[in-house]
Amino acid sequence: MVALSGVLMAIALPPWSLWPLAWVGLVPLWWVVRATPQVGLAAAYGLLWGLVYYGISLAWITHLHPLMWMGVPWGSSVAIALSSWLFIVLWGSVCIAVWGGAIAWAAHRWPSRRFWLVLAGTALWCALEALRNHSPLDWSPLSLTQSPNNLWILHLSRLSGPGAITAILVATNGLLALAFSPVPTLLGSPSPPSHPPTPPLPYPLLPRRPLALMAIALVLLGHTLGALLYAHEAVPADQALTLGLIQGNVPTREKLTPQGVNQALEGYTSGYRALVAQGVEAVVTPEGALPQLWNPNSPQIAAILRTVEQDGVPLWLGTFAPVPGAGRQQYTQSLLEIRPDGQAHGRYDKVQLVPLGEYVPFEAVLGRLISRLSPLDSYLVPGAADQRFETSVGQGVVGVCYESAYSRLFRPQVSSGGEFIVTASNNDPYPVGMMRQHHGFDVLRAVESDRWALRVTNTGLSGLVDHHGRTVWLGEPHTYLIHRAELERRQTLTPYIRWGDWLTPLLLGLGVLGWRDRR
Repeated sequence: MVALSGVLMAIALPPWSLWPLAWVGLVPLWWVVRATPQVGLAAAYGLLWGLVYYGISLAWITHLHPLMWMGVPWGSSVAIALSSWLFIVLWGSVCIAVWGGAIAWAAHRWPSRRFWLVLAGTALWCALEALRNHSPLDWSPLSLTQSPNNLWILHLSRLSGPGAITAILVATNGLLALAFSPVPTLLGSPSPPSHPPTPPLPYPLLPRRPLALMAIALVLLGHTLGALLYAHEAVPADQALTLGLIQGNVPTREKLTPQGVNQALEGYTSGYRALVAQGVEAVVTPEGALPQLWNPNSPQIAAILRTVEQDGVPLWLGTFAPVPGAGRQQYTQSLLEIRPDGQAHGRYDKVQLVPLGEYVPFEAVLGRLISRLSPLDSYLVPGAADQRFETSVGQGVVGVCYESAYSRLFRPQVSSGGEFIVTASNNDPYPVGMMRQHHGFDVLRAVESDRWALRVTNTGLSGLVDHHGRTVWLGEPHTYLIHRAELERRQTLTPYIRWGDWLTPLLLGLGVLGWRDRR
């Protein structure tokens, strides 16, 4: 039953996007952990759910293999891919194990506090997701199950971020679990010895009508509120903006070779000139479009600078830029705005680096055991958290690679004046299923911040999403393409942008108050 629950929630995610399943998919997990008197066993059930849910949704990580083109032996390549997949799957699963153990402990300590249990379970799940979003590894939150299709519910994120979507999903499943408990004893622990045992219900699957009605009301309330937020247009468009994007489609195993560098240079140069001819205001390239350390004197970078100088339109180039004033040779994964004067004016440095791919965690311990997968011979360091991407066409909000999964990185950029979102990713060598999950994250970021979002990738899926989460355009994967995108610059501030995730602390506070009252 627990494994089935994990499967149902996993296929609610992109690329399957069977989002209605998320409104009932957690019910079996609620049933099992509430019915399990042993905390350790309930935690094991939570761990099993996580292994199934995250194992399926993150299976694309195994596409890291093969790595033989980097000189890694076949066996080591398989080991690296599997260990990376297992590590991030276990990290998410441990969080669900904590949740399952806590629910079992509370359910059998205070069996009559059913509504408080749903409140506490919702608050704890939201808190664990928020905690995980501050870690180096995070993916597959429950909010992603509703993206990109259930736009009404996605608009709840404007109130308190993705945690608002998680909260209504967990609470609805909890109420349904109480209403349709398949075992009568799920209503509470066995009666004390001094009292006669509670007789079984004649119809164990008969819904507890008030609880079922509450669950239905919560779903209707969430969708109604989301629909109102969807229909509300606080401020008209401030100003139109035309950006061009280039999906280079140069696989990583090729672009790190001299032939690949020349292919990338040719593709991005010709695409840039074609987009300039279409009248764009700036041209955007993916993460690591030119996989070289930034040196204006190198032949390839000098050629790019001459092209921009001749055509006169800024180029936003993904490359590796040196850290100014660093004591040793250090570089960042960066998006630079190159203007016709040949200088890099706007700059965004990637904050959320990929463990093992771009840096080694606990390098003093693991550095001798793990060979870095980065193509660089130098150190990659994270960018500052308070960056502002000032460009010739206004201030942008930038995410590089898998930063799309981290709403906390986008909110301060929007609140400081960001008018539109640009995400630049590589996405090679991962399959289309992963690309669709990445697109779902961009939809979430666009809706919660009330901003248009342009996604530029190396191998796909590049796309354009409006401020209501509607996909305006989506390119084909594994194809070289250019696209002229028309979007809007916006300056509105949603409640989430103003106040952050205020719902999770509120739920935690109410849960603590209910617990203290019971004590």
